[in-house]
Amino acid sequence: MTTLLTTRDVAQIVQRLGIDTCLTRLVGYLEADYLRWNEFDKTPRVAAHSQDGVIELMPIADASLYSFKYVNGHPKNTRLGLSTVMAFGALADVATGRPELLAELTLTTAMRTAATSAMVARHLARPDAKSMALIGNGAQSEFQALAFHHLLGIEEIRLFDIDPAATAKLLRHLQSVPGLKLTVCGSTAEAVRGADIVTTVTADKTNATIITPEMIEPGMHINGVGGDCPGKTELHRAVLERAKVFVEYEPQSRIEGDIQQMPADFTVTEFWRVLNGQAGGRDNHGQVTVFDSVGFALEDFSALRFLRDSARELGLGSQVALIPEMADPKDLFGQLQLAPANENVRRAA
Repeated sequence: MTTLLTTRDVAQIVQRLGIDTCLTRLVGYLEADYLRWNEFDKTPRVAAHSQDGVIELMPIADASLYSFKYVNGHPKNTRLGLSTVMAFGALADVATGRPELLAELTLTTAMRTAATSAMVARHLARPDAKSMALIGNGAQSEFQALAFHHLLGIEEIRLFDIDPAATAKLLRHLQSVPGLKLTVCGSTAEAVRGADIVTTVTADKTNATIITPEMIEPGMHINGVGGDCPGKTELHRAVLERAKVFVEYEPQSRIEGDIQQMPADFTVTEFWRVLNGQAGGRDNHGQVTVFDSVGFALEDFSALRFLRDSARELGLGSQVALIPEMADPKDLFGQLQLAPANENVRRAA
């Protein structure tokens, strides 16, 4: 049997553990897996692009476990009452290929992305950072705000979105969080002014320049989350030229990240090298750093392990017959004879 975790199960995990504990535990799983980077069989995600968006598969494996995520990105979906991003994933045993876990990853992707952002910022942002500009207040914004507040001690979030309703939604959810000041701004430039950290999490599939060179101040850390497929950017190329740039998996980031604007010899550093001490992070207090985040399969691998272990701890999830269980493994055809012909009638009744 395969464990199935639905959105309700994931919501139960968060409610019972607390969002701060979930984010903290996720960072622990992420760091553990990033520290053994070279143990993984890695590949850029496989993407099917269309006029309206993209559908992607994100596989990765170590010697024991294989995982993949199915995820889409369709910015126009909100007009149809659908999420811009929807996802699910699986965790399987490498030795047998048996799927152990099938789980929702829409909510979980938002949490793992926020946890990744905070994990990286711990090593790249100034240690005394207290304020963050959050440009784009849509589906992932609360998760980013809470991760930086709980995990890095950010005290003020400066908010801007071209859709005032999105900002109002964020305020409803987070205005009562102890120790967190929310400041609504009238423009990106206003929000960014004086911020220690800038997080961009916009959705439009376009070569945008949300952050421009004149907005940059010495010592800023920029967490670029929204640029995550070909033809979709958030940072002016001059911002990248001025900064020390870090990525997750360079072969994928060259295709999908903000660095798609840059020549092939533009220097970037994969974050795992900073985490294990092979490369330095921020060089000085006044340096501008950029995390060009596109989301990588390793992070979903970590998130699925977190879900599996948390569900076991809390007794959540259901067991589903995703694959046949056979007394004779060679008798697959016999499985067609197990369900009585009138079973569907009984279920409907």
